[in-house]
Amino acid sequence: MTHTILAGSVRATMPGALVIGKADPAERLEVTVLVRRQASAELAARVGELARPDAPAKHLSREEFAQHHGASSADFAAVKKFAVAHGLSVVQQDAARRTIVLAGTVAQFSDAFEVELQQFEHEGGTYRGRTGPIHVPNELAGTVEAVLGLDDRPAARPHLRGLNGSAAPAAATAFTPSQIARLYGFPAGTGAGQCIAIIELGGGYRPRDLRTYFNQLGVAPPRVTAISVDNAHNHPTGSAAGPDGEVMLDIEVAGAVAPAAHLAVYFAPNTDSGFLNAITTAVHDAVNKPSVISISWGGPEASWTAQSLNAYDQAFQDAAALGVTVLAAAGDNGASDGLNDGKFHVDFPASSPHVTACGGTNIQAHGTTILSETVWNDGPHGGAGGGGVSSYFATPSWQVSLRTKDSAGTTAPLQKRGVPDVAGNADPVSGYRVRVDGQSLVFGGTSAVAPLWAGLIALINQAKGNSRGLINPKLYANRPALTDIVHGGNDGFVAQAGWDACTGLGSPRGTALAAVL
Repeated sequence: MTHTILAGSVRATMPGALVIGKADPAERLEVTVLVRRQASAELAARVGELARPDAPAKHLSREEFAQHHGASSADFAAVKKFAVAHGLSVVQQDAARRTIVLAGTVAQFSDAFEVELQQFEHEGGTYRGRTGPIHVPNELAGTVEAVLGLDDRPAARPHLRGLNGSAAPAAATAFTPSQIARLYGFPAGTGAGQCIAIIELGGGYRPRDLRTYFNQLGVAPPRVTAISVDNAHNHPTGSAAGPDGEVMLDIEVAGAVAPAAHLAVYFAPNTDSGFLNAITTAVHDAVNKPSVISISWGGPEASWTAQSLNAYDQAFQDAAALGVTVLAAAGDNGASDGLNDGKFHVDFPASSPHVTACGGTNIQAHGTTILSETVWNDGPHGGAGGGGVSSYFATPSWQVSLRTKDSAGTTAPLQKRGVPDVAGNADPVSGYRVRVDGQSLVFGGTSAVAPLWAGLIALINQAKGNSRGLINPKLYANRPALTDIVHGGNDGFVAQAGWDACTGLGSPRGTALAAVL
């Protein structure tokens, strides 16, 4: 059987990782195979139409999407034939998501995809990984678009920050999410009839904490449902500074803004396969039917393979076609995104052009009035809002003619996708009062901005009676509906009039956004 290299599958070793031996050939694992869409050109044209700011919202139903743009039975049959030939079994398949999950041993997968799987040590932990490309049989070339899960290194990190870099007790300068919503003039509403999907890659929540928190806010606790993806579950660790803090921050911010919305929390393993499967499960969930997705996890764009970048972006294109708005945190490490190579990096999945990337600000307020709002930057140890220019995704139509301004004051035309699109309060100094693992704490980070905007979109969807979908084109065509942030920088770029690579178009003016969206 002749094989060919799967485009975009080349994998590099994580910086600082060391090979400690070959992976156990008897270890069993599950691998996600993504196959091509049906009528892909038609779907691309539809998404392109939605990229026009004046385009009517002609969204597909999930049933229509599965029928016209899901995987074909012939493509699934071809993958199954290949799997059987290598002793692999089919665990799951989903036509709308275009995924077929295969199970087998390290030895079987190594033979099937002509890869060598090894054990690596990195930052005190270990992971199963590979270097170089994946190979597929010639007869599957063009049919298979991604093979994810051979490598189980952590794919992303949560974008939350506590005061002084750790979880800290509530401070006088902190706000409840409800207060932040009032400061930004969010429209009246409860989010009734809406479902907000929240993606989590670890940790969990305790219903008792949620009841206590929302009772203290004087808000009816929202309905929260935990959904298992790839055998991951709602599993609180007991560490407020760990992933529990992320999970609770997301739920409490979105729930405080839209208390009558249904919050569907998708728990998945922190791998490129698990993360993608959580996103596609949420996008194509015909039971809960989310109209908004909030993502507070991500990693430097440079750490992803091209096949992953494409697979995730296609999932976000699916969301646009279905009328689902996707919001993602832009990162908490300024223009470097936490890499120490002296270059600027943006965070993914925020850098996908089909995602609304959420940057961070610091707000100073008195009563119900914002006195000042600047780029969030607490220095190298306190965090700063992520932002910059993608090295992978082309400039979307709504960002053509924009310019960046770097810390030296030099301006330049935007060469590729610019990040972020919007912003909101993210500085832990002006952070959010939350409850995690029985403690009242303050957290910030762009992790808080994604669920804040998700709650706002749920309120707007409720008022309009249908979903907004891809909001970026309308945001860029209606800039006065946001407050332009013109002071501060993120250690690479500085704020300027109009869009900038620190806070995007700015922070929300809730009622104005409701009018233009």
